[in-house]
Amino acid sequence: MFALDEDERAISETAADFAAEFLAPNAVEWDRTKHFPVDVLRKAAALGMGGIYIAEDVGGSGLRRVDAVRIFEKLAAGDPSIAAYLSIHNMVAWMIDTYGSDDQRRQWLPALCTMDTLGSYCLTEPGAGSDAAALSTKAVRDGDTYVLNGVKQFISGAGESAVYVVMARTGGPGPSGISAFVVEKDTPGLSFGANEAKMGWNAQPTRQVILEDVTVPAENLLGGEGNGFRIAMNGLNGGRINIAACSLGGATAAFDAAVSYLADRRAFGSRLLDAQALQFRLADMRTDLEAARVLLLRAASALDADAPDKVQLCAMAKKFTTDVGFTVANDALQLLGGYGYLSEYGLEKIVRDLRVHQILEGTNEVMRIVIARSVVGAA
Repeated sequence: MFALDEDERAISETAADFAAEFLAPNAVEWDRTKHFPVDVLRKAAALGMGGIYIAEDVGGSGLRRVDAVRIFEKLAAGDPSIAAYLSIHNMVAWMIDTYGSDDQRRQWLPALCTMDTLGSYCLTEPGAGSDAAALSTKAVRDGDTYVLNGVKQFISGAGESAVYVVMARTGGPGPSGISAFVVEKDTPGLSFGANEAKMGWNAQPTRQVILEDVTVPAENLLGGEGNGFRIAMNGLNGGRINIAACSLGGATAAFDAAVSYLADRRAFGSRLLDAQALQFRLADMRTDLEAARVLLLRAASALDADAPDKVQLCAMAKKFTTDVGFTVANDALQLLGGYGYLSEYGLEKIVRDLRVHQILEGTNEVMRIVIARSVVGAA
């Protein structure tokens, strides 16, 4: 996990170079104008980032989760918002690749891997966030079709994406009554709410997805009736470590900016970087980042190996790394003083972007529940 071979180093350097060339120089402006850079996403896809751990027979890169978290960390150093959307898009593609039939895989994955088609994940609802199993969107079988009705909330890429993996209730209450469907954007009855005004993540759209008598072929059912909640949760294992990697990348960029600033800035006759109190603070920040990276790689390795403790490790990595990421970025802003508060320096944007990582893909309070269950269950 720690000593990169030649191929692993090349993958990491490619992502870092892409972030430095296409993301970092534009991140502040994209945030200010709420611009979703689809053209840049397709450039990333041309390098294999549209289907990182998707099978090669449908155009994917066939890489591991360990490779993916390294990629997302490097991308997020350029722009956490764009890296996070790429994470969600990859999660959607993985669900179709893993649970779809061969026909479904060949229908949707090639265009998802090139990002000619963008993907969105639709689980959360206005009345069902952390308690996702209580979702109320319904899918009723009608001959060779299903008719979907409901509203999904906080959907990244909504309105821009062409493919939506939607969790809907086909049976009774609870997780076993939920199924997953692939819904295409041009399906009659599918519409979108206004782009939400948000604290961060402004470079990607967030809207409601509204389903009013949306009729899809029965062939769009993913993984069979009653398996939707399992598909959603298994997808979130990967989503959690990906978003953790985005926190790590954004926080590392903020840390590096703080070190550079302290090296250049002089006060009271010497460099700020020479002040021992600030050195100790940097030492703690750097240690926390490295500890987060180790736990993140451990969780990614467990997911690659389908280890028995993969769920709790992914929850641990998500909780710890997103908490560390926000704290380090916020501390980095403090070290820049007033300049950290100015948008042109990019630190306040990183802080705003990373804050939501402690909420999405399962709040960090829910991560504690997941971890605690594994502890209690083993006792």
